[in-house]
Amino acid sequence: MLERIIQYSIHHKLIVLLFTAGIVGFGLYSLSNIPIGAVPDVTNNQVQVITTSRNLATEDVEKFLTYPVELEMANLPGVKEIRSISKFGLSVVTVVFDDEMGTYLPRQLIAEKIKSAEEKIPAGFGKPFMGPVSTGLGEIYQYVIDVDAKYKDQYSLSDVRTIQDWVVKRQLSGIPGVVEVNTWGGYLKTYEVAVNPERLRAMDVSIFDVFTALEKNNSVAGGGYIEKINESYFIRGEGLVSSIEDVEDIVVINKGEIPVYVRDIATVGFGHANRFGAITGNGEGEKVLGQVMMLKDANSNAVIEAVKQRVSEIQASLPPGISINPFLERSELIGKTTFTIAENLILGCLIVIFVVVLLLGNWRSGLVVASVIPLCLLFALSLMYIFGVDANLMSLGAIDFGIIIDGAVIIVEFIAFKITSQRAKLLALPKNERQGLIDSITYQGATKMMNSAVFGQLIIIIVFIPILSLVGVEGKMFRPMALVFCFALIGAMVLCFTYIPVMASMFIKPSNTEKKTISSRLIAFLEDKYQPTISWALRKKRLVLGMAVGLLVFTAFLYSRMGGEFVPTLDEGDFVIQPVLKTGMSLSKTIEATTHIEKILKQFPEVEQVVSRIGAAEVPTDPMSMEESDVIIKLKPKGEWTSAESKDELADKFKAALSEEIAGVDFEFTQPIEMRFNELITGVRADLAIKVFGEDLDVLYRKALEIEKAIQNVEGAADISVEKTAGLPQMSVKYNRQKIAKYGLNIEDLNKVITMGFAGMPAGTVFEGEKQFDLMIRFDDSHRKDIENLETASVALPNGTKLPLSEFATISYTKGPAKISRDNTKRRIVVGVNVRNRDLESVVKDVQAIIEKDVKIPTGYSISYGGQFENLRTASARLKVAVPIALILIFVLLYFAFDSVKEALMIYSAIPLSAIGGVMLLYIRDLPFSISAGIGFIALFGIAVLNGIVLIEEFKELKAHGVDNINKRILMGTKNRLRPVLLTAAAAALGFLPMAISTSAGAEVQRPLATVVVGGLITATALTLVVLPILYAMFDRKGHHPKKKTKVNLKALPIVLLLFLPFFGKAQQNPINAEQTVQLAIDNNNALQANAKRINQSEQLVGSALNIDKTQVYYGYDQNNIAENGLPLKVFGVSQSLQFPTIYGAQHKVEKQKVALTTQQYQLNKRLLTKEVYIAYYNVVYNNSLVEQYTYLDSLYGQFAMAAKKRYDVGETNLLEKLTAETKQKEINIALTQVRADVSKAYTMLNQWVQSDSLITVSEVKLPRLALEELNMTNHPGMLYYNTAETLAKSSLSLERQKLLPDLQFSIFQGTNNGVNARNYNGFQVGVAVPLWFGANKSKINAAKTETLIVANEYENYKIQLQSKYNALLSDLKKYQETVDYYETTGRNLSKELTINASKAFKSGEIDFLQYVQLLESSKNIEINYLQNLNKYNTTVLELNYLTN
Repeated sequence: MLERIIQYSIHHKLIVLLFTAGIVGFGLYSLSNIPIGAVPDVTNNQVQVITTSRNLATEDVEKFLTYPVELEMANLPGVKEIRSISKFGLSVVTVVFDDEMGTYLPRQLIAEKIKSAEEKIPAGFGKPFMGPVSTGLGEIYQYVIDVDAKYKDQYSLSDVRTIQDWVVKRQLSGIPGVVEVNTWGGYLKTYEVAVNPERLRAMDVSIFDVFTALEKNNSVAGGGYIEKINESYFIRGEGLVSSIEDVEDIVVINKGEIPVYVRDIATVGFGHANRFGAITGNGEGEKVLGQVMMLKDANSNAVIEAVKQRVSEIQASLPPGISINPFLERSELIGKTTFTIAENLILGCLIVIFVVVLLLGNWRSGLVVASVIPLCLLFALSLMYIFGVDANLMSLGAIDFGIIIDGAVIIVEFIAFKITSQRAKLLALPKNERQGLIDSITYQGATKMMNSAVFGQLIIIIVFIPILSLVGVEGKMFRPMALVFCFALIGAMVLCFTYIPVMASMFIKPSNTEKKTISSRLIAFLEDKYQPTISWALRKKRLVLGMAVGLLVFTAFLYSRMGGEFVPTLDEGDFVIQPVLKTGMSLSKTIEATTHIEKILKQFPEVEQVVSRIGAAEVPTDPMSMEESDVIIKLKPKGEWTSAESKDELADKFKAALSEEIAGVDFEFTQPIEMRFNELITGVRADLAIKVFGEDLDVLYRKALEIEKAIQNVEGAADISVEKTAGLPQMSVKYNRQKIAKYGLNIEDLNKVITMGFAGMPAGTVFEGEKQFDLMIRFDDSHRKDIENLETASVALPNGTKLPLSEFATISYTKGPAKISRDNTKRRIVVGVNVRNRDLESVVKDVQAIIEKDVKIPTGYSISYGGQFENLRTASARLKVAVPIALILIFVLLYFAFDSVKEALMIYSAIPLSAIGGVMLLYIRDLPFSISAGIGFIALFGIAVLNGIVLIEEFKELKAHGVDNINKRILMGTKNRLRPVLLTAAAAALGFLPMAISTSAGAEVQRPLATVVVGGLITATALTLVVLPILYAMFDRKGHHPKKKTKVNLKALPIVLLLFLPFFGKAQQNPINAEQTVQLAIDNNNALQANAKRINQSEQLVGSALNIDKTQVYYGYDQNNIAENGLPLKVFGVSQSLQFPTIYGAQHKVEKQKVALTTQQYQLNKRLLTKEVYIAYYNVVYNNSLVEQYTYLDSLYGQFAMAAKKRYDVGETNLLEKLTAETKQKEINIALTQVRADVSKAYTMLNQWVQSDSLITVSEVKLPRLALEELNMTNHPGMLYYNTAETLAKSSLSLERQKLLPDLQFSIFQGTNNGVNARNYNGFQVGVAVPLWFGANKSKINAAKTETLIVANEYENYKIQLQSKYNALLSDLKKYQETVDYYETTGRNLSKELTINASKAFKSGEIDFLQYVQLLESSKNIEINYLQNLNKYNTTVLELNYLTN
């Protein structure tokens, strides 16, 4: 098949070039439309269930909110993990699902469970809701609303917050791909009724009276409408408050006839909602922050661009002095990583092109190979677009063009070698024949090398398959890389059979082998150095092998000393510092602290902006306390840094500067995306999370502090922090139930006093145009500052008197838990550790050893390790499976290729030899083993065996050609294949070189992978060229005779692909319906294809209408024709005869009519074929239905025969019944066999018409009743055929008549002689040829007239025959229709009743088994009779439809 593709490509170069242009076009389209990001989204599939409550303390949140939600979510399908955080006023339950469940199914399941959870949560305690459909990459754009220095006095924080909420946020929310816009900081404006408790007491009014009055005096109503004259007047009651004055004028209560207004007991003004967080920026104090969240799986680059465009539009509509200042936007990181990808791809491409051109020694060959690189990239981009793979650092960052063009190099190198070897022959040929020989050489070269090329690329694809099995974080990171690599390799394989042979045949020219080039000099130099080395190695086999084994052992030792990490940290270019402040610190103090931190950091020249996010928003959906903050530092480009060289050094300087000025505070350093990924994936913001599980929060906190102290001095363990779970300052109100009962109160009323007075309670909404603000009621500032205000809060008794709250409760200062975290419903505390300047795995080992030695864990308590370490552990476990699978697949492929375990093992030796270089280069560069490096090893093992295949193939071929001396064979083979071995290895290794040495943004992730491949290929190539020949010399004994086959055995590959690549496609026969079968027949039927070709033939003959006679050139010499000089003239002339011009038009018309006639003949045959296929198809369905009926009867009579035999054996019946049963069973069995034979025959008839390569299976199981189409004889192909034939006969008659017209003749001539004073005599001759003898023409005219009459008669006859046949078939149809209608109206029901009643009668004992069987047979016979008639009916309908339409 591949040979055919190559041959077709060489013979149809234009088609291949158009196909290539198609790849380029669609690739460029894909490039402009593919989603572009910085890194893959590795967030696990999770849904957050958030419940907010203004009033509940931490333990109450856990008890009343978190626990019911966790309980409901625990039984959902596909749940992997449930985490929760409970803190003052907030519960966040994170439910992690399997990735296979998708994004929206888990949300649907949770939405159903939330309703059940709501019922278990007490009324008024809060309603659970789901977090946005976003991920760790969701925070794409963060900005602060800046106020110009000149306008500082004009805008308060409340005004700025209102602008953000009602101007900026609303306009950003409608952008496609934006899931929500969050607001932090400033003051959320409210209308505040600040009640004075002393005035309440003085006027004998309760706070509940004020609340009720506010509620009842702020509403609208509608009163229907009134009709008056011709109009309807709608009634609208406008009772909404619209200003502070309106609120002040509300009457609370009447004391006698004197109203008590709100203004009498409270101060009404603008206030703000209780704050749980704030924003500060650049040491300038408080700001307002907006955060744009992106929808999961959206195109981040497109969404950011849309946001930036909308922001520029919003800027113009903002009030003077207000501007949007974006301080953290993802597009900068995307730009940096995209630059890194482009830089690596371009540099890698240029290096590979240079290496290929240099080592091939032929710039034309080099450019042909090089042109494959952009085409493969565009092909990969096209498939990425089709399969929805995003373009980012991981998917595009690891493409090595050196590996991808490996197959192209092999083919082009061999074609160039063959063309050069036949240089003399080619140069001897004329130019027009030279291309044919080059095409032939190209075909032979490409077909010979294609097996090796395909095999090499297949090995690379197959070793990437285990990477596709990775799941979780590592799967999301590396599967796109493996997919894109496979896409590019598939593209390379396709181009190797199509584009490469075409370009090679067009551009490669024979080069002069005698001419010395840089390439030939370089290869000669390398051969001079290599030959003595291999000769020495062949003499010292054991020493060389011993050195190789020693290197391998040393590498294993080095590997054991290397540390491990999950994935190298991507440098995002920004910092996040998390200062660890005292638990329960007030918001104002935290604002002071962060502003101080910002001022210190702004002193560094590397810092561009600093923005601090403190706590949570007013409705706290983020589990951060008021003392917790994220200080986000935006850094300048690295080129502008002056005080530090690296990010780690800068972090140390930041920490030193901060610790010097702010004593006793710990600082944790991380990055924005990294922090969100860690938090969302593992629930912890640190690289390593030491989780302590247990019940008692105090014990957990003590143990966490012990662990923090114990691991303080571990090298590389930085930013050690204990989760703040304890020490939240509280004013605790403990009620005295006896006193409450004594005064006839209940606890709910007392709680309402506390809530309304101190937290505040919304009593309605105030509208300012479209803006909405809460109308809040609470005590004024001076009466909610201290514990005494709580104690003296008035409580109204049922008798109207008032008592202070302290009468009913003991109020005191206490400490409570700040936060309760749970993993899978178990309480836990986390000690977070960030790792710097050391690998993660070795830090964890040290930490584990210290904890086991120094920290005693009580019974019932346990420790586990999470964070990035958890990801490393799961990924390593999966790699321990993936790597052996890759190795086994490589071995199996090698075995199938060479049919020899010995040869497969020899080539396999390249794998441990390649590992030597990979490990050594990692160690030299001080890079720990990471999942990136593990993926690099998988890729390396696939590449490393290719050179071994090239060498072993060459040795086998030399042996087959009679080179028996093994040393001579090795020396010759290594010399012959040194160039291709070095070429493929150098291209692959140097293609990865830019990634290995890159320092651009994002290069950290690619560096270990590229380092492994570069180092591994260096040692694999060097050792393969030395160690493999030695192994071959040792194991290839004289007694081992080579097999005739010297090529890679690709015939065995399908077996491997079936075993290991089920998703490459299954060979299966899909059943097809009648319409599909007809289409298949039209496509495949050879008779119909011949008819189609006849149309082409007729069209080709149209050109023969202009049949001008041959031009006559003549020479004459006549002695009678004397010139002036007395000598005879020699005459040269040209003569041309033409038919009368109208004849050519008539001939053209006749030929066009012949085309129309063959077209109608094709349509007629197509119609006939369609009818026959339908008949054959439904005949198969009919016979299948009969088989079903007879199978039932056969099993029935089989049971009857067995029963009759048993009854006869025990003497219950006579011989007659037994013989009857056996006879009947035999009859039915024979009928079944015949029907099965009919099925086979029906399929044969169907295949006779369809003529398909594959076996056809019908999909319809029930025989349908076909519909009769309306009579339309005028458009019948047969009628149209005779119409066209009649027109053709008339045109032929017209042509014969026109042939009586005269022919025209033209002649020009010139005469001269060789005598003295000779001159030229020119002349011309014009004439007509009149048909005086027109008897033959007349006969032809008469015959043409007769032909028109014949066609007319045939037409009438066909028409009558068609009508008669139609009438006859219509009679048959009515006959069958009666039987079919009878069954469908009566027979079917009768058959069912017969079966049901027979069964009842048999079960009740009214009839014996024989009668029962006979009744069932009668029932089935009704159905069989129906099927027979329905089949005849359908056949008749098909015949009629053929005639009528």
